[in-house]
Amino acid sequence: MKLETTAHSDALLIKVVEDRIDAASCIQFKDEMQAATVNAPARVILDMGQVKFLDSSGLGAVVAVMKACAPDTRLELASLTPIVAKVFRLTRMDEVFAIHASAALAFTA
Repeated sequence: MKLETTAHSDALLIKVVEDRIDAASCIQFKDEMQAATVNAPARVILDMGQVKFLDSSGLGAVVAVMKACAPDTRLELASLTPIVAKVFRLTRMDEVFAIHASAALAFTA
């Protein structure tokens, strides 16, 4: 699982550089995200613009990462592809996460 991290003054941007987060990759995704967010600022923005497929295991991994973040750290999502956005809508996780149209818009929010 390849992730690219970029530190900003008020947030940490983590870009998923994979096309799937599924049962085969969710443990590695969760482990790498938890390592990347150990000393994260108050906002972590997860750019999922390249993720074209997310199954229930992948969704569970994203939720687990959110729960593992420090109490004062908020995980936000950006650039969801239509299929991934549909998974979040159908499971009502779009009500749990702040979702931005793009990573750039997340920084202006």
